[in-house]
Amino acid sequence: MEVVTEAVNNLSISDGGAAAAGGAEGHKKNRIQVSNTKKPLFFYVNLAKRYMQLHEEVELSALGMAIATVVTVAEILKNNGLAVEKKIMTSTVDVKDETRSRPIQKAKIEIFLGKTEKFDELMAAAAEERAEREALAEAEAEEQS
Repeated sequence: MEVVTEAVNNLSISDGGAAAAGGAEGHKKNRIQVSNTKKPLFFYVNLAKRYMQLHEEVELSALGMAIATVVTVAEILKNNGLAVEKKIMTSTVDVKDETRSRPIQKAKIEIFLGKTEKFDELMAAAAEERAEREALAEAEAEEQS
């Protein structure tokens, strides 16, 4: 989990769009397209936190089996007091499948989350706690050597 957090913290988000943002509908700077196979759950949780630091809201989007992952990400953010639900949209989309001659329909969900009033305060407290843990681990490593 620490590796995932570190990877997200080191991720740079540019106007060109991050790998997780954008898609066929154009590049939205605050959209995260969630997959249930490509990245661990907390990668998306931490990425959504980073997006909310840059923008006032984040859009989580998923197709098919990844819907459960996107709902879980949204619930984690809400339960930790970081986000409030603004809007949920569901639809079906046609997806081309190479093995079939016609497209198949997949369920799609889009969840729009906004920052809570306590967002910045909670993020600062979490960063402080993380720094304290790292300092303690560093001190323990020095004692052992």
